[in-house]
Amino acid sequence: MNKLKLHTPDFTEANITKLAELFPQCVTETTDNNGEPKRAIDFDLLKQELSSSIVEGSQERYQLNWVGKKEALLTANAPIIKTLRPCRAESVDFDTTQNLYIEGDNLDALKLLQETYLNQVKMIYIDPPYNTGNDFIYPDDFAEDTESYKLRSNQADDDGNRLIANTESNGRFHSDWLSMMYSRLKLARNLLKDDGVIFISIDDNEQANLKRLCDEVFGEVNFVGVFPWRKRTAKSDVPFGVSQDYEWILSYANYQFIASLKGKERKYYETPDLPSRLWRVHDLTKQTSSAERPNSFFTITNPRTGEEYPANPNRTWAITEDTLPKYLADNRIVFPGDYDFLNISKPVFRYFKTDDETKSGELFGYVPVSTNLPADIGMSQDGTKNFNDLFNGKLFSFPKPIDLLKYLILLSTNFSKDAIIVDFFSGSATTAHAVMQLNAEDGGNRKFIMVQLPEPCDEKSEAFKAGYTTIAEIGKERVRRAGQKIKTENAEKEGIEQLDIGFRVLKIDSSNMNEVYYSPDQTNQADLLNLVDNIRADRSDEDLLFQVLLDWGVDLTLPITAQTIDEKTVFTVADNEIVACFDRQGGITEDFIKELVKQKPLRVVFCDSGFADDSVKINIEQLFKSLSSHTEIKTI
Repeated sequence: MNKLKLHTPDFTEANITKLAELFPQCVTETTDNNGEPKRAIDFDLLKQELSSSIVEGSQERYQLNWVGKKEALLTANAPIIKTLRPCRAESVDFDTTQNLYIEGDNLDALKLLQETYLNQVKMIYIDPPYNTGNDFIYPDDFAEDTESYKLRSNQADDDGNRLIANTESNGRFHSDWLSMMYSRLKLARNLLKDDGVIFISIDDNEQANLKRLCDEVFGEVNFVGVFPWRKRTAKSDVPFGVSQDYEWILSYANYQFIASLKGKERKYYETPDLPSRLWRVHDLTKQTSSAERPNSFFTITNPRTGEEYPANPNRTWAITEDTLPKYLADNRIVFPGDYDFLNISKPVFRYFKTDDETKSGELFGYVPVSTNLPADIGMSQDGTKNFNDLFNGKLFSFPKPIDLLKYLILLSTNFSKDAIIVDFFSGSATTAHAVMQLNAEDGGNRKFIMVQLPEPCDEKSEAFKAGYTTIAEIGKERVRRAGQKIKTENAEKEGIEQLDIGFRVLKIDSSNMNEVYYSPDQTNQADLLNLVDNIRADRSDEDLLFQVLLDWGVDLTLPITAQTIDEKTVFTVADNEIVACFDRQGGITEDFIKELVKQKPLRVVFCDSGFADDSVKINIEQLFKSLSSHTEIKTI
């Protein structure tokens, strides 16, 4: 019976394993700080393997470098021993919601989410500190070996102070900001689906550095574009300067998303009127003259509305009048307004129709999205109004407007309305607000994961005076109020009661396990007598359950039920995905297991201290093998 590891993945070791498969001759051995042997990579030999000429030391090459880059990479790769603790009191619809609000350091959060949400996120939006000289960044000064970092990460942060001012007088002004962003973007990339996309807001201070950094992390070929966003109208009080009226939204994507932008991939539909016959929205016109194809120059009439679509003299239909009746009879021609009839979502990203195109006689064709944002997308003042309408006061400075986030989400998820959207610099939670609003408008079931540090509010601020001590408290309250407002405003809309306006609050904390669980060789016999239970005294059974979910990489929003069997609490996650009993009083007997095994769970977990004796522990494995052989058994 194996134990759960209960820490995040060690990406350095994983990378060594990948390299060892490709270049086994480059694997060597070294020793750790305790003198124990461990695997390592001979980098000199690896360089030679990857070069067509003799490698003799370092060579000049095109790259982005800064002081602390290696430490930032170490920070990204090193595992941590932390967990997410559920907080029902601050959640909304905890038992049914599919949304998450994670409170804590976003670097820790990204590491904790790696196994559960690897390649699962459709869109990431972040609005990080712009490094203006007046804002705050994460210091992340972890230049130490991986094992020491991992063990130290299990310690609670006594003062909770995780941000530092990054003033222009700092000798590593740009470097510190780049290090902070580098480690987080490296981890964020792992979460994106193959057709996932990330949007990053930035201003002029670090726009150039961010572009080069993202080229390295996501790959220059995966650059989508820069969206200029006008945040305000030009100032009139800048006599000798330039008013910075625009910010920039950099966008990068994975290969399938890029392929779709370039027209190499189309969205195919299967609709009730044509079962098992996949089709796609396609341009019915052909770039040729009417003289060459006179039989393809005619007017098409929508049989349902009577509206006519004449061909353009410079472009003719790709079908003929002889074949037209068959196409119309089979509903194979899509007209504006046919989306409801065909029970499909309106194509607005990869394929869309404009009034001008209607006048020119084109129906639907593939048109890439423009980096020109719509004029009505909103400015900073609109974001402030969105917020003030909920709180009746300016408690947060310059939140992004909801319409801007709705637009970016729609670009990314119009064909995947059950997508996961992540914002790990969530601030006032505009992204969560936009997700719920868009779902209410188009019937989507998009889910959000917000991450925000409990950054203290200035005691002189209006937010603090209103009773909010941290930015995270403001964000959570905004989601609560926004959800209720959206439901109220759409009360007459069919299906609005099913709209998910809830969220599970999960707080990052030190591991639920005492240090002896991770380093038993460093614990003397006297200490062991005080550690009969290896679980921290202040942790609940539900705390333990969520750490198990993380360790097994199970969706953190799955429904959880609790039942009592033989006077013991048993948790069941999503119809027997996981069954857990955290009894620590030696009450787990064979009779109890015989009742539990009837559920035939996919996975089951117990506490070591819960077994009546060693023989019971051995017999339990045999019981599961004979009565539920597929069940995986672990202990903590």
